[in-house]
Amino acid sequence: MSETTVTVVGNVATTPVYRELPKGPVARFRLAATSRHFDRVRNEWVDGHTNFFTVWAWGALGTNVQGSLSIGEPVLVQGRLRVRDEERGGQHWTSADIQASAVGHDLSRGTTAFRRSRQERAVRQQDGDAPSFEIEPEKASGSRTESGSQAGNGSRTENGSPGGGEPRDGSERREPAAVG
Repeated sequence: MSETTVTVVGNVATTPVYRELPKGPVARFRLAATSRHFDRVRNEWVDGHTNFFTVWAWGALGTNVQGSLSIGEPVLVQGRLRVRDEERGGQHWTSADIQASAVGHDLSRGTTAFRRSRQERAVRQQDGDAPSFEIEPEKASGSRTESGSQAGNGSRTENGSPGGGEPRDGSERREPAAVG
């Protein structure tokens, strides 16, 4: 049987629940994906139907999801779709689950700071796949090139200001949870 792989763009709808199971760590959260279209008559964007998915992230992905995601954050999820039909208490229920292979913030709607987990760094060093240089995060953001021009990725926040650095909304930058 062929498996259905999907990529869903939406918002984290529930706080990720993290569990250590005999099969390994797992994180679960609900993802809300709302379609939008432009109404030419009203000259505005209109929300359509919202679909909800239960996302399951196993292993290191689950550990990283637990330490990285909060309610309301825009994310992209890629994984295998499983639609389940069941009877509970005399009622018919249909649910859509995604067994995630990748989860990340939607950078078209904001910025984020990537931090390699300790476990990933240790595996890369054991495999001899460690980078030959390290970029210090403080110097990478807003640093100057040899020609004196501003270095960076050119990203912009929602209000049009340059991305990177400290959050512009006055909130504190969240550090990822310690792993392993």
